[in-house]
Amino acid sequence: MKIIGIFLITCSLSFAQLVGPKISMQQIEYDFGTVEQGTLVKHSFIITNNGGDVLIIKHVKASCGCTAADPEKKELKPGESTNINVQFNTNGRSGKQRKSVYVETNDPGNEKLELKIYGTVIQKMKESVGSNQPKIYFDESQHDFGMVKEGNVVDYTFKFTNKGDAPLEIKDVQTSCGCTAALVSSKTVGPGQEGTLKVELNTKDRTGKMSRVITISSNDPEEPSKVLSISADVEKEIN
Repeated sequence: MKIIGIFLITCSLSFAQLVGPKISMQQIEYDFGTVEQGTLVKHSFIITNNGGDVLIIKHVKASCGCTAADPEKKELKPGESTNINVQFNTNGRSGKQRKSVYVETNDPGNEKLELKIYGTVIQKMKESVGSNQPKIYFDESQHDFGMVKEGNVVDYTFKFTNKGDAPLEIKDVQTSCGCTAALVSSKTVGPGQEGTLKVELNTKDRTGKMSRVITISSNDPEEPSKVLSISADVEKEIN
C-alpha cells in the first residue's frame, strides 16, 4: 500500500506539472552594449505561458532603484504572451553595469525567474564636429504577426537609419531559429541613409505562440549588437 501511495503522489505531481501554468521566455538576458551616461535604456522581454492553466505574474521587482520593470498583462491564458518592459536609468552610473529583474509567478516548477540586463556606461562626451562614428537606429524593435495559419510563411520589413557621421557596416545578422530568415538590404549604409531588414517566419509544423529573436551586429561603437523580436499565434491547419 505504501508503494502504491508513493506512485499515486508521483503521478499526481507529474500531472499537475503537465496541466499547470508554465513560464517560458525566448530571451532572459539583454546586452545594451556601451551607452553614454544619462541614457535611458529600454528593452522588452517576451514572456509566454506554455502550460495548460492560467499563468499569474504575481510580482515583478528590480534589483536597483535605477531600474523599473512592468508587465503589460498579469494573467496569461495557455499559449498567450505578453511583454515585460524594463527601463534602466544610467544617470549617475559609469563603468560595467549588471542589473536583475525578478519575476514571480504561479508556475510550480519555476516560481521565481531572473532576467538580466548588462552593458557599459561611459561618461558623456562633448559633441564635436566630425566625431566620425556610425549610429544604427531602428524605428521599431518588435513585430507581432498576430494569428497565422500553420504552414504559412509571413514576412515583415524593419527599417533602420544610420544617424552617425561615418559609414555603418552590418557585420552579421543571426536568427534564433532555422524557421526564421533575415536579409539586410545593404551591408554598408552611409551617414543619414536608410536600410531595411526583411524577416521571414516559416510556421510549418508549428502551433501556438511563437517568439523569435534576430541579432544584428554592426560597427556602431555604442550599440554593437541590436536585438529585434518577432512573434505570432500559429493556428493549426485542419484538413
